Amino acid sequence: MHLCYFDENKHTAENPHFFIGGLLIPDSKALEFEDTLAKIAFDFFGSSSLNVHNELHGKELFHGKGSAKGRKMEDRVQVFRDVADFVINNHIPVRLVCINVTRHCNKYANPMPPYRLGLMLILERYCEYLDKIDDLGLVFGDYEADEVTNAVVDFSEYKSQGKTPMYFGRPLGRLLDTVYFTHSHHSRFLQVADLLVYMAGRYENKQDTPDKWHEKEVMAAWEKIKASGNVVIQRWP
Repeated sequence: MHLCYFDENKHTAENPHFFIGGLLIPDSKALEFEDTLAKIAFDFFGSSSLNVHNELHGKELFHGKGSAKGRKMEDRVQVFRDVADFVINNHIPVRLVCINVTRHCNKYANPMPPYRLGLMLILERYCEYLDKIDDLGLVFGDYEADEVTNAVVDFSEYKSQGKTPMYFGRPLGRLLDTVYFTHSHHSRFLQVADLLVYMAGRYENKQDTPDKWHEKEVMAAWEKIKASGNVVIQRWP
């Protein structure tokens, strides 16, 4: 059994790239991996308790806001490095979907909302990996109040219909039960998904070379993850 975690970013007119996705964890390694992430959190916060005050959140870590407010830049950057090492050293598969929302909306007369399209595509990518290793999975997402009901209904319909409604849609039978949602501060694995999505959203479509030290370091952590060979990004359209 694999545990599949996803998060998403917010797109804007200036940055129309919507990212959704995250990582897959073998259940046999879940406790070991939780211990590793708890240590990363403890090293930064001085506590490994799962609450909003000890959440590893990409945007807050990068900008020194929220739970990372007042912390040294070096310490904040180190969290990105530590999470990158966690993903790489444990050969954790990372799957992401990138939707150019502007192009998507211009291409189709009745475009599917980005979140619903992105969720459908990332579920396909998870199943693609599970097919490859002949395993089953459970899916966990960051709680988004406006999206939960539609996501659960869509997932149920895709399974009952035998496949997703894409032209080359694929079965989701490898994914069991339903999509489970919880707040990211309750799950270290969702927090890793958040950091992965944040780095991808910040650097995947960046044209210029960053000049600030912390920008270079976090970008290097992302490039290191991609170089591991365990990252697949589907781009749409």
